[in-house]
Amino acid sequence: MDTHIFQNKDFSAAYQKGMFLVSEKVNHLVLSYLEEKKGKPFELAIDAGCGTGISTRMLAPYFQKVIGIDMSESQLSEARKMTSQKNIHYQISKAEKMPVDDSSVDLLHSALAAHWFDPEMFAQETARVLKPGGCLALQSASVVFEIRYNDCTEKLSRIFSEAIKKLLENDKHVADILKSQYEDIFRAIPFLDKKRITDIQETFLVTVPDIMDLIRAVCLYHTFLEQDKEKAVEFLQDLEKSFFSVLGESASDTRLELNVKFFCLLASKA
Repeated sequence: MDTHIFQNKDFSAAYQKGMFLVSEKVNHLVLSYLEEKKGKPFELAIDAGCGTGISTRMLAPYFQKVIGIDMSESQLSEARKMTSQKNIHYQISKAEKMPVDDSSVDLLHSALAAHWFDPEMFAQETARVLKPGGCLALQSASVVFEIRYNDCTEKLSRIFSEAIKKLLENDKHVADILKSQYEDIFRAIPFLDKKRITDIQETFLVTVPDIMDLIRAVCLYHTFLEQDKEKAVEFLQDLEKSFFSVLGESASDTRLELNVKFFCLLASKA
């Protein structure tokens, strides 16, 4: 898969500004699973495909050391700007070849990124780096969303779903991986102790401008921009107009409930 978009500074800035799809429920699930399977202390966590460090910073309070790895210096540059925790370190690295010793990692984590990994190579590397009892946790948002607001829920949800469908058309391979909820990766993980949890619902209070920033933070939108800038800009403008046609032109500050379904893959090395 072509991942050059992640090297784009404009994309990295847009991602840091607009990406808020982080699930507190999933994070609690991951830490509880790690405590059950391995127990404390939690020494080292790897956040693979860490991007601008959103999930890396959330892991930091629970571990002695967290290493965020990503292939994009542009992404890591944004991550360093936003990070003050002394136990976080960032490094350029592939998820399929991590800069750590064998059996050294308590938690190997990835949020909104594993669909870019090679399933077989990543599974082999997972088995290499995890300690006995160490855990793998992969999480992502599904492609099913709902926007709730008074009696406008059906119209708003349809508008947003059609927009997401349009973006997914720009990379059908990634779309299929997300729709399968990481089926190939799950199958490749060589541990008997593994499970996949779906339909973990989170609700975010958002405005229309927040939704526009979220779209700009999605790499598939930047792929669209590269393919046809005029149509991509028009797409975003039409999306905003569609929302305001339902809510009213003065609805920029109106709080909407964005309901998102997350899924999580958990596995433990015997």
